Amino acid sequence: MAADVFVADEQSVHDMDLPRWGDLARGVLHAEGVRDDVEVSLLFVDEATIAELHERFLGTSGPTDVLAFPIDEEPVSGGRSPDEGGTGPGGPLASEDEAVPVLLGDVVVCPSVASRNAREHGVSVEDEVALLVVHGLLHLLGMDHVEPVEAEEMEQRERELLARLWRPPG
Repeated sequence: MAADVFVADEQSVHDMDLPRWGDLARGVLHAEGVRDDVEVSLLFVDEATIAELHERFLGTSGPTDVLAFPIDEEPVSGGRSPDEGGTGPGGPLASEDEAVPVLLGDVVVCPSVASRNAREHGVSVEDEVALLVVHGLLHLLGMDHVEPVEAEEMEQRERELLARLWRPPG
């Protein structure tokens, strides 16, 4: 039982090493104690796509660097409602060996915005994308940065995870 990370590149401006980003995501989930069978999507998109998502879900116009969409619902069981027993129309219940994966959520990163941020922060694009991947995953796991104390805790955890898990290419 381990995290299943689906990684997709839906933009064409920057070359993305998808296996490398998937490995980083799995490392973060493991380091954060995710031991159950979970699924996460990590998507790299263009500015138009992330701007549309930003507007649609947060009401803010323009592109951003990363968005996280946690899935807050419980896994769907087989069996009948309301008792979820037997082999009714829902089919048999999954056995312990066939546990239904928990959908943790989606992290959407825009490499073009990350590239601009990297120049402003004086770091490589890869380092900036690594930060955004970690940041998005921490959001899926319940961390936030609305309050100053929360922001400091999240930034500290990002630094710890990057120091432990991230090695720039080359």
